[in-house]
Amino acid sequence: MKLWQKNISVAAEIEKFTVGKDAELDMQLARFDVLGSLAHAQMLQSIDLLSEQELEILQAELKQLYSRIEAGAFSIEAGVEDIHSQVELELTRRVGEAGKKIHSGRSRNDQVLLDLKLYFRDQLKETVQEVIALFEVLQSQSEKYKNVLLPGYTHLQVAMPSSFGLWFGAYAESLVDDMQLLLAAYKIADKNPLGSAAGYGSSFPLNRQMTTELLGFDSMNYNVVYAQMGRGKSERVVATGLASVAATLAKMAMDLCLYMSQNFSFITLPDHLTTGSSIMPHKKNPDVFELLRGKCNKLQALPTEISMLLINLPSGYHRDLQLLKENLFPAFAELQSCIQMMTYMLQEVKVRENILEEDKYKYLFSVDAVNALVLEGMPFRDAYKSVGEQIESGAFTPPAAVEHTHEGSIGNLCTAEIAEQMQQVLASFNFAKVERAYQNLLIS
Repeated sequence: MKLWQKNISVAAEIEKFTVGKDAELDMQLARFDVLGSLAHAQMLQSIDLLSEQELEILQAELKQLYSRIEAGAFSIEAGVEDIHSQVELELTRRVGEAGKKIHSGRSRNDQVLLDLKLYFRDQLKETVQEVIALFEVLQSQSEKYKNVLLPGYTHLQVAMPSSFGLWFGAYAESLVDDMQLLLAAYKIADKNPLGSAAGYGSSFPLNRQMTTELLGFDSMNYNVVYAQMGRGKSERVVATGLASVAATLAKMAMDLCLYMSQNFSFITLPDHLTTGSSIMPHKKNPDVFELLRGKCNKLQALPTEISMLLINLPSGYHRDLQLLKENLFPAFAELQSCIQMMTYMLQEVKVRENILEEDKYKYLFSVDAVNALVLEGMPFRDAYKSVGEQIESGAFTPPAAVEHTHEGSIGNLCTAEIAEQMQQVLASFNFAKVERAYQNLLIS
């Protein structure tokens, strides 16, 4: 069954090529297609395109379909093009004429757009929840190890003193900025395209504000042409948010691979979290972190992949856009898996104390020594020259303690302030509003 088919059969080769992976990927949209149809049916009844009895029958059947989807007892039949066709087919089989009416006032174009936006909201919520779990572990480890010093590097050369607290906390704050991009993606997804039809609206007196409220959207895509143009743009913005989180994870994974190597030996992992060598019995390989790095580097290419699919498309719908699902849908699961694994591994990391007592790190404190002279009244350039001469002559003695107190430094991590920033971003998501809207659709 195809929603667009009339009396001519399409060649099997054409059908196979054009349908592609839609039947497989569309199962992830199934419950959202039902939710959208529940809202659309209520709106149709409100403008007298459905009777109250027809609405009641359709709602009952759609809710049964939703329950089957949730129970894993629903599938797209062979020969049925996509989820939208399958839902309409099942409705027509069960309720007859009322099932044929539910497509009034919408096109498959805005139906797909709606399903995608509902799906993106859902998957962004899942991603945000995983990010928060990782953020909390990073903050906890930052506080736990705030007094354990660590060498800092620039150009991979020993530079200045750092701490494990500072290192863990840096990635926690990085996630705050990543969350801002996820929020931007969520806000773009949180606009209702339903009623834009094929991109040019409808001659029916649709109540788009009603479906916007029924589905818990913050607002709608008002201009119907722009609503259709949002296909592809939404995916690119969502991909940018995912790629930002992936970039944070990839950099962290690289640090961890370095820190585990014998040349650094800053951290260790329990044996059961590492792998070995088939020839070298001493090896403890950070395979998890290496795979995290690789997977997250691939995810960072996602916005470019999507942009290349869109790069020469004019406004309006084009079948190229179908391919975006193949790029983006698996990315959510991949990133969520990577975040979960990083969260798990970081809880098991053991840090080495007293690292900076090794002689090779004594020059880490050269800047502290310069600053101490400046605090005694010496001009900075003279202090810099004096400490440099001490280092060259071998007479340099590092300070006995690190005294960094300004905001965000070793002695003042600002953990609470970073947590407050994260909470402010998190509060801008309307997860509760969406959940209430869905519950109202399913129980009303």
